Amino acid sequence: MPGFELFGQAERAQVEDVLQSGVLMRYGFDAMRNGHYKALELEGALAKKMGSKHAQVVSSGTAALTVALASAGIGAGDEVIMPTFTFVASFESILALGAIPILVDVDDTLTLHPASVEKAITRRTKVVMPVHMCGSMANLRALKDICDKHSLLLLEDACQAIGGSFEGKPLGSYGDLGCFSFDYVKTITCGEGGAVITDNEEFKKNADHYSDHGHDHIGSDRGAEAHPFMGYNYRISEMHAAVGLAQLIRLDEFLDIQKKNYTILRNALSEIPEIVFRKVPTGGEESYAFLSFFMPDQLKAENAHKALSEAGVDACFYWYHNNWHYYRKWEHLTHKKSLSKLPFDVLELLPDYTKADFSLSDQWVGRNISCLIKLGWSNDEVKKRAKTMVEVLSALV
Repeated sequence: MPGFELFGQAERAQVEDVLQSGVLMRYGFDAMRNGHYKALELEGALAKKMGSKHAQVVSSGTAALTVALASAGIGAGDEVIMPTFTFVASFESILALGAIPILVDVDDTLTLHPASVEKAITRRTKVVMPVHMCGSMANLRALKDICDKHSLLLLEDACQAIGGSFEGKPLGSYGDLGCFSFDYVKTITCGEGGAVITDNEEFKKNADHYSDHGHDHIGSDRGAEAHPFMGYNYRISEMHAAVGLAQLIRLDEFLDIQKKNYTILRNALSEIPEIVFRKVPTGGEESYAFLSFFMPDQLKAENAHKALSEAGVDACFYWYHNNWHYYRKWEHLTHKKSLSKLPFDVLELLPDYTKADFSLSDQWVGRNISCLIKLGWSNDEVKKRAKTMVEVLSALV
């Protein structure tokens, strides 16, 4: 998956432009820039690529989620429905705004189960946030219908799924807002970076201001800009944006390699009838960032993960015991541990997740193995990997 595997001359050339200008900050210093505005270029290119009207690039995927929620007015006491299987940034961004993360089961798509989403809606619910984990999406049509029915926002966390699509629309552009991460191990990287996309003019304006201390960016004198509301520093640097611009231009190249390598592995594992692949909803095409499949039961999945590692098949993940990506190890959330005190209302309103029943999620995640698709493999390496995986898994099912 990671774009850093194919980092080369195109990225160096974009960075050199920034170094030649000497301006590393995305705002101000217009006379020194020689017309170089890499963050603005990246925003324009990303919006065009995603078929969205607007893009705002920021310092990370976590920042993107926080900015997206804030730009839509989400704050104290508002509930945001999110899946039990994601990265910790999902609930961190919600809590940072004083809002309440409402964990909901996943299904065989490995993201939000629509029936569980509808059941979790209360008068406080404002957003449904599917997370397109490991390169594929939830049933976005069903979630969109639920959001329309209850007048909720649909916010897509597409941080791991750039390049996928649903009903002909790029992932991230289907809902009201979409977020991407461009950290070092995403399909395309800025080193560190992220982005929000939307068709909503007000959300874009809010995101632009909020991510830069509330600056309204009107006029050419940064010191004279107004501050219509409070914001924070979630700016991306010109250096990071330059890397991302080069990588975005190469996105289709990366996706083609991912799909080729994914297809070789999937075709090989399809020979094992006991293995069931992750469900991709009708109308969806994943980004092929991971090959995700289910073993017949949890014990066999655990044994398979261990056996694959011992056989030298790296970068296969068993999320059920993972510290970062599955609710079972989120003690800092379930036990409300924070360096600073969370707002009183958050502590009062946060569900007691130590007593929650997420057995539906356990049923799917406990049986799942997700294997990262690398870009740097040679054709022979992929075929050897496929052969080894078939041998190991056939002996265990």
